[in-house]
Amino acid sequence: MEEENITRIHIEGKELILIGTAHVSKNSATQVKEVIEREQPDAVCIELDEQRYQTIREGNQWRDMDIFKVIKDKKATLLLMNLAISSFQKRMAKQFGINPGQEMIQGMESAEEIKAELVLADRNIQTTFSRIWRGIGLKGKAILLMQVIGSIFSKESITEEELEKMKSQDTINSILNDFTESFPKLKKPLIDERDQYLAQKIKEAPGDKVVAVLGAAHVPGITKEIHRDHDLDKLMELPPKSKIPKLIGWSIPLIILAIIAYTFYANPSAGWEQTIRWVLWNGSFSALGAIIALGHPLTIITAFLVAPITSLNPLIAAGWFAGIVQAYIRKPHVRDFETLAEDVFSVKGFWQNKVTRILLIVVLANLGSSLGTLIGGLDVIRLFLDNI
Repeated sequence: MEEENITRIHIEGKELILIGTAHVSKNSATQVKEVIEREQPDAVCIELDEQRYQTIREGNQWRDMDIFKVIKDKKATLLLMNLAISSFQKRMAKQFGINPGQEMIQGMESAEEIKAELVLADRNIQTTFSRIWRGIGLKGKAILLMQVIGSIFSKESITEEELEKMKSQDTINSILNDFTESFPKLKKPLIDERDQYLAQKIKEAPGDKVVAVLGAAHVPGITKEIHRDHDLDKLMELPPKSKIPKLIGWSIPLIILAIIAYTFYANPSAGWEQTIRWVLWNGSFSALGAIIALGHPLTIITAFLVAPITSLNPLIAAGWFAGIVQAYIRKPHVRDFETLAEDVFSVKGFWQNKVTRILLIVVLANLGSSLGTLIGGLDVIRLFLDNI
């Protein structure tokens, strides 16, 4: 009788053994060890890319992070999202007394023990994030960001029995169906494309017998996609940036400036009122974001002063300036980088650690500035209509 969570596929003279795991399950790590030792495969594929593999091998990789470079390269939001997702997974792992991703580590160790070829079968995480970010639109980005930030505050916990049940085929199909309905544009780059990439890498793995250690949610898709050929280079391509956001980004400030300029010409006092309202709405909401993130007073003042200006230039953002000021004034110490992996366990840790606080300032000051731009722009238009 076939073991639970094991799928065997025979294709092109090869035997492929897929192990569906839960990333925070003790049983999954144990099963990976037992299957690899028993099957003695020629290759072991694991659901990791080079970046995540090096992270596991090197241990505390945060020490080498340059927070200024993260802000300047516009990666603060993606890094915060990555940490928030990691936080949820680590809290679950801590609940069960296991390291997150232990089944992947076990796959690496077991492959080395039996001298099997280790294959990093997953797509680069930055490529996946970029394809998600560029494909879900402005509304999708806002929803996703709120969901991820909300996960920081989540107190959700499940029993080990519930966790094991989540690896069953029926449960996986139910979860994926719900996910497709809730986030239709998210499922394609996050699940479907990675299923295709993983399937091709597993199929191309050397030897006649291959064991693949995978998150259970990928097994149904891989089982289907393994019988098709997929272009890995195409799956690694970044889609071209849409020109619409750029056009909107430039047209809104130009319209606002034109309206204020015309109002000054027609009614100087109303023009001054528009300008003051614009400054107050933009500056106040951006400063509020910095306050929520517990920024330094100079950081809050910076957010207030630069937001009305950066809102008129899509190439710069208030949060970047606020984050850089915070980083200079409250420069993270080596200890902050070393404890980052532990601090993201809790909401308190997110706000206490100087690294994550800087990231929160960048994101929340930018969100505040965007909200201020919307409200301030509508107020400018209202005053314009009242005075023409």
